[in-house]
Amino acid sequence: MTTTQSDPSCGHEMPSAPAPVFRHVAIVHYWLTAMGGGERVLGALLDLFPHATIFTHALNPEVLPPGLRQRSISTTWIARLPGARRRPQLYLPFMPLALESLDLRDFDLVISCESGPAKGGIPRPDALHLCYCHSPMRYLWDLAPQYCSQLGPLRRLLWAPLAHYLRLWDTVSATRLDAVAANSAFVAARIRRAWGRAARVIHPPVDVDFWAAEPRIPQDFYLVAGRLVPYKAPHLAMEACRILGRPLVVAGDGPMLAELRRTAGPMVTFTGRISDDELRRLLARARALLFPGVEDFGMLPVEAMACGTPVVALARGGALETVRDGHTGILVPEPSATAFAQGIRHLEALQAQGGLSPEPLRDHARNFAPAVFRQRMETLIQSAWNAKQCLLPSR
Repeated sequence: MTTTQSDPSCGHEMPSAPAPVFRHVAIVHYWLTAMGGGERVLGALLDLFPHATIFTHALNPEVLPPGLRQRSISTTWIARLPGARRRPQLYLPFMPLALESLDLRDFDLVISCESGPAKGGIPRPDALHLCYCHSPMRYLWDLAPQYCSQLGPLRRLLWAPLAHYLRLWDTVSATRLDAVAANSAFVAARIRRAWGRAARVIHPPVDVDFWAAEPRIPQDFYLVAGRLVPYKAPHLAMEACRILGRPLVVAGDGPMLAELRRTAGPMVTFTGRISDDELRRLLARARALLFPGVEDFGMLPVEAMACGTPVVALARGGALETVRDGHTGILVPEPSATAFAQGIRHLEALQAQGGLSPEPLRDHARNFAPAVFRQRMETLIQSAWNAKQCLLPSR
């Protein structure tokens, strides 16, 4: 018996499309020159499609883990340009042309991982093309004025028409996609503004089993971790701890490190760049993770909660989707040291009453496990495939 389903895009009853079997899968990733959250999502997609072919603009094999380094990875012609391995962003204006030059005729599923340009490839008409979007390019959209203000007069003059051209291309290339996934509701709203597209929210996968493996042995210090850049606002956490006289450990490296060292008091310890194993030990021992920046999603709070460690986070961006105020941490209403100091006091009061114990935090973190990501991606692919069958001619 053939079952039917109502599909609003078809406007009539249609036979349920069989589960798709994709024999040839391409994953287009913007560039592979450092390891971060985007590259962890790529790894999860490769778990879902182990035989996928990877395309990217630039590649630095030295920074990749062995499992990724050993795969066959094809680069666009951007990789042959001088300095592309270190700073592929220099060639941003040429990336649309490079993507549209990719030969994707052999692939029946193309997944573009977008943060830098990735979704511009042109598959054959019957192929399914999805985009997993970490964010529309922020230097073209909401951060464009900030980015432009950092340029010299001549570069600013050249950048204005280039940015206009790239925004047009970014929007047009989004219309060619069959479906879009956003890594958070925060990013989904940005996608709607920039591309005029609805996006399914699929949070990135976090290896909660790895982070939960360390026993929770809390000590009397707070932790800031990650790349030390202005938008992550590590200085707010440092000032909040100075106000309260609380010890703080700063784990990570970045352009703000020298400035933070100069202004740090005696109760601040800097570790520099550390491994995931070292970060896990620090998270499991910290009284709480301090997270004062605005992130599109932010894996670090989930990693902390998987360790059983609460989070004091700014109530903006992805933290609103990961931190449950009063249950897995504290959400701070404004980006100021005074507000963060109040948030820390609130956390300490809850801990003194027996709240924020490790197991509920670990249970909450499991909502972001890789198995959840895989199931939601499979559901999106199936629904996008069903919708596409309405548009293809009958065979």
